[in-house]
Amino acid sequence: MERKPDFSKGLLPAIIQDSLTGKVLMLGYMNAEAFDTTLSTRKVTFFSRSKDRLWTKGETSENYLNYISHAVDCDNDAILIQAAPDGPTCHTGDDTCWQEENSGKVQFISHLTKVIKDRKNNPSDVSYTASLFKKGINKVAQKVGEEAVELVIEAKDDNKDLFLGEAADLLFHYLVLLEAKAYTLDEVLEVLIKRHQLKS
Repeated sequence: MERKPDFSKGLLPAIIQDSLTGKVLMLGYMNAEAFDTTLSTRKVTFFSRSKDRLWTKGETSENYLNYISHAVDCDNDAILIQAAPDGPTCHTGDDTCWQEENSGKVQFISHLTKVIKDRKNNPSDVSYTASLFKKGINKVAQKVGEEAVELVIEAKDDNKDLFLGEAADLLFHYLVLLEAKAYTLDEVLEVLIKRHQLKS
């Protein structure tokens, strides 16, 4: 059952997180109207205590926070909103209100692994990913080998677009292989973490 914010408790804090980087961008406050407006317009909207009105982030700067999804905490009195920022979030011009650089898109891998899992569990005739699973583990493993060779070949040249394209292909098929083997990227990372701890 989806949790709903309990606005009978008054204004609720809304933590805004970049959906791709995982960085916390800012903290604002919402009432029921601000929350509903956020969902209907897909632009994160707060209740401004200083202006005593609804305030859509970006209404002046055009650095909007585009709503992606939300979650409500266990007490129904705090909201976590995943958003895609159009530009710097802080009024000072910084990426975040904590003067942190908002870079990196590794959070997307988590989304991509969920999509890959869904393609395996709910196959479609029009899905390339589902077709790989249908062909079996040998074909999936073969594709990883092919993409690795293609990446090595492109590494010897200086075409950035081709190199990055092959790197993306390899990463994607590697994630498909992990799913085909019923392993997770976290398990791979755990191996790296243990190795790092042993050496440090």
